[in-house]
Amino acid sequence: MFTGIIEAIGEIYQIKPIENSTMHGMHLSIKAGSLDFGDVKIGDSIAINGICLTVTALHASHFIVDVSQETLNCTYGLDHAGAAVNLEKAMRLSDRLGGHLVSGHVDATGTVVKFEPAGECFQLTIQAPQPVLPYLACKGSIAVNGVSLTINAIEGDRFSINLIPHTLANTTLHKLSPGMRVNLETDMLARYVARLLNIQYLKDNSHENQCH
Repeated sequence: MFTGIIEAIGEIYQIKPIENSTMHGMHLSIKAGSLDFGDVKIGDSIAINGICLTVTALHASHFIVDVSQETLNCTYGLDHAGAAVNLEKAMRLSDRLGGHLVSGHVDATGTVVKFEPAGECFQLTIQAPQPVLPYLACKGSIAVNGVSLTINAIEGDRFSINLIPHTLANTTLHKLSPGMRVNLETDMLARYVARLLNIQYLKDNSHENQCH
């Protein structure tokens, strides 16, 4: 579990195919930047651009994770050597929840429609795929490339966010431009509520069908 508060900006500096018959995917070597490794061990989870991955090896300045082909197919940005990535270690139960609860399981990828100055901030507008639209709410939370953000407006299949200078300086979001894809994870509380409402709806309909 994560909070969406990015701890460091890293870099994918080496990508190698996984060469065995049980798993198809890639070994990623990630330069850790300023990320503190003092409490990290093999088997721990680190979110890379919002994607929860398991550390398989630790070195002085970098770590290695294995990424399945399924994860590569459902996300964006893990197959580009030299790409900057947002890094966050898994939270402790005693940590402050500065952002919102983020699972590290990306729901879908969206497309940047607009990224332009708005006073001292930047306005980011993203086009989201249909399946995630029911979970978006004005002033609700969403993780974009692992960064916890607040939705300011929704219009059709697009939502807008204001990015403050601190967020731009401490994440990779300042590198965005129209046409780029981003990883989206909707608020897990919204997903659970929607699921419960759907179950209740199915139960109610089933009862009506039985009565008639």
